[in-house]
Amino acid sequence: MLTEERHVFILNLLKEKEVVKIHELTKATGASESTIRRDLTDLEEAGLLRRVHGGAAKITKKRMELTMAEKTTRFSEEKLAIGRLAASLIEDNDCVFIDAGTTTLALIPFIKASNITAVTNGYDHLQILAEKGIEAYTTGGRLKQSTKALTGTGAVHGLQQYWFDKAFLGVNGIHVKAGYTTPDPEEAVVKREVLKRAQQTFIVTDASKFQESTFAYIANVEEAVIVTGKAPDKTKKMFQEKTDIKEALS
Repeated sequence: MLTEERHVFILNLLKEKEVVKIHELTKATGASESTIRRDLTDLEEAGLLRRVHGGAAKITKKRMELTMAEKTTRFSEEKLAIGRLAASLIEDNDCVFIDAGTTTLALIPFIKASNITAVTNGYDHLQILAEKGIEAYTTGGRLKQSTKALTGTGAVHGLQQYWFDKAFLGVNGIHVKAGYTTPDPEEAVVKREVLKRAQQTFIVTDASKFQESTFAYIANVEEAVIVTGKAPDKTKKMFQEKTDIKEALS
């Protein structure tokens, strides 16, 4: 295949799949691994894809967001490992905020600290907190059907009653320049309010969110600690210059 033909092939494959691996591309095109790596670098520099560990990922639309049900099936094993690590950061007597989202939801079953108080804007989170016997409060606000998150002015006003020892936030993008982002401006406002009210904030995220940016800005990278599964070495080095990264699968 000529270079242009390989580029078209790679981009067409990414339309069908969210992520392609280098070994898939070498097998399909007959090109060497070094050639495919150069192709991916060229396409990334052109803004047509995003390099990830061992391959490339499709660039998502800035306001595109998966539903709660869709997110549940993605990176499930990694999310469990992240949840276990995040939960270990909670200490006895902490007051914590637990954001809506599947990765933050995964930490609740692993909480072992005693006498904690939790505030959440996650509709699905309340039942699991109750099952764990954890004293829980909700922010109030408008229920966003797709993600089961409580958002809007009501959620912000609800948060203004509380201060937190630790906060655990989910995001859709983590970018060195763009910072932490989410597709929904209303959710971004809620997350920014939480950041102001927490002594420590942890971003709990799978590795697919690195070097992604979505529509609405939340905060700069250095404003929180990142708790993830396994970050590629290149990514880790890039972000460790700005903040701490805790890896569940290191």
